[in-house]
This record gives sequence, structure tokens and C-alpha cells, in this order.
Amino acid sequence: MMRALLWLIAMFALAAGLAIVARYNDAYALFVWPPWRLHISLNLLAILFVVAFSLAYAATRLVARALALPGAVAAYRAQQRKNHAIQALRDAQRFLVEGRYGRAHAQADAAYRAHESPGLAALIAARASHAMREHARCDEWLRRAAEHDREVRVARLMTEAEFAVADRRFDAAAERLDALREGGHRHIAALRLSVQTAAARGMWGEVLRLARQLASHRAFTAEQAAPLIRRAHLESMREYEGNPEALARYWRQIPRPERSDRGLVRDAALLLNASGQGAVAAEAISEALDAGWDSALAELYGRIEGGELIERIGHAERWLRTQPRDERLLLSLGRLCLQQQLWGKAQSYFEASLSIAQTRAAHLELARLAEQLGRNEAALKHFRSAAELTAG
Repeated sequence: MMRALLWLIAMFALAAGLAIVARYNDAYALFVWPPWRLHISLNLLAILFVVAFSLAYAATRLVARALALPGAVAAYRAQQRKNHAIQALRDAQRFLVEGRYGRAHAQADAAYRAHESPGLAALIAARASHAMREHARCDEWLRRAAEHDREVRVARLMTEAEFAVADRRFDAAAERLDALREGGHRHIAALRLSVQTAAARGMWGEVLRLARQLASHRAFTAEQAAPLIRRAHLESMREYEGNPEALARYWRQIPRPERSDRGLVRDAALLLNASGQGAVAAEAISEALDAGWDSALAELYGRIEGGELIERIGHAERWLRTQPRDERLLLSLGRLCLQQQLWGKAQSYFEASLSIAQTRAAHLELARLAEQLGRNEAALKHFRSAAELTAG
């Protein structure tokens, strides 16, 4: 506001100044063009000069604008086309996320034809085509995306790897992931795909390495990493089933934190026991139970054969002091006493287990013990009870 006021005052001052100068200016201009003469006031000549200059300037600007109009219209239309292409690309991304794959493909195709981020548009169209199970069209879009590898090479390789995993073409997925690694791209999404690919190809050592790496980078939670690590160890152990010593060595070289996985301990103990490494299996279960109680493992402890039975019975009886009403532990103690041929003690533990919970397993163990001792009526009674529990 103040600035406009100052300009107004300045204009009035200039006008007043010019009026005073013009009042006292008696000069004139003479133009001669024989036989004519023209006398004109110098003030009027100045005014006519200013008016003529203004008209000439305006005419020049008008002609320049008219000549530039086709170019301006072309630039405007080009900008409009670019804006439409950008909007088409954005819509394609939105429709893809929304699951509207047909619309996503149409918008991505429009953006590609308008040369707006053609590599990205081709990848969006490829994802939409793959989601619609149109594999030939998907391959064509991937081929087009490859023509713009300077822009989207990593994105294209990741997309191709994802498609290969989804279609269970794991060798092809491994090729794409290897190409990413060679380029120095080891980001989390690629590592996750590598885990799936390695597991599908039975490369359990690689699965183990990648799962540990992802867990260390916090890309996997402990709950997500544990099943992968467990399966990798178990599948690796199955490769040594014909070599009991190698199987036991493999178990012992597993890091202690990973050996605390109860599921791994259970399945590994069964493998070790089946291979004649019962002592190692019993040691694994003992280690796990000492770290934290698990009734299912306590029951499995009694089914493991081998090792120093007296020492194992003593270990289980120490657990019984802290878990006196665990029917599975009592059942396990009875089975250990049976292996050691402590018939009376075995019977006592089985009956103690039944006093806490009526289980089919305890009745069957008592039935077998009674048969072994020639107590046929007692054996029949327990077999009948086990059958009733099964039917119930």
C-alpha cells in the first residue's frame, strides 16, 4: 500500500514538472517539404513522438506475439500431454495397488506410449499382466522394460525374480538374483527372495546363512527366522542319516542359541535316536529342559533309547522335584525304569501319572508291563481303559 502511494505521488510530481516546463517552452519545430512548410510546437512534437513510439512498440509486440502463437500452442499441448501421461502413470500405480489390474494395465500402456518413464510404465504393465495370468503379454512388457535398463535394471531383475518364484521357476529366479548380487545389490527384498529360492532348490546351507543374515539385519523377527533356521538344520541333518557320527557332529556344531528352539530339539532328537545316537538325543533334550520346562520334551525324553540310564533317571528325578504333578514327566520316568528293568519303580511312576491324568499312553505302558510280568487280568483291564480313552 505504501509503495503504491509513493508511486502515485511521484507520478503527480512528474506531471506537475512537465506542465511547468511546457508552459515556459516557446520553441517550435519547422518541417520543410517544398513547396510546403509545417510549423509545430516542440511540446506537441514531443507528445507525438512519445505516442508514435508507444504505438510502434505495441504493434511490434503484437506481431511478435502473433508469430509466437503457434509455438506457444504447441508447447501448451505438449505440456498437457505430459500432464496426462504423468497422471496416467500415477493412476496405473494406484490401480495396481488397489488390485484393479485391467485398469492398471491400460493406464500404464497409455503412459508408455506417451514416453513418460517408459521403463517404470512397462514394469507396472508387466505386474498387472502377471496378476491376470497373461504370461505372454507379461513377457512382452518385461522385454520392453529391458530396453530401458539404464532407468530400471534393478527393478526389472527384482520383478522377474518375484515372478519366477511365484511361478515356481526357481532356477530362473536364482539367475536374476545372482545378477543382482553381481551388481552389488544385496537389499532386504532380494535376500528374502533368495531364502525362498534356496529353500525350494534344497540349498539348506544357503538358507541357513541367509536366514541368519536377515535376522541380524532385523529384516526377520526371531519368530520369522526360527522356522527357516529349524528346517535348514533338520534338512541338513537328514543328509547325514546314514552316518551317525557325522549326524552327531552336526548337532553339536549348531550354535547354542539355535539349539534352544524346542521344535528343533524335538525333531533332531528323533533323528538322532533313529540313527543310534540316543545318548546325544538325550543330552539335547536335557539341555533344553534345564533351560526351560516343556512337558512334551519331558515325555519324549523317556522314549529315547541309549545313554547311561541310571544317570538319565537321576536327572529326570531332579526335574520331578520342581515338576511333581507333570504326568508326562512321570510317564517318561516309568519308561526309563522299564529300559533299566526296574519293574516296580516303573509301575509306580505309571500309576502316579494316571493319578494326575488318565492318559492312553500310561494305560498302554501298564498293560505291557503287566503282560511282561504275567498279570493278564491287569493287562486286560489297562488295555480296555486305553481303548475307552481312544474311543472317547
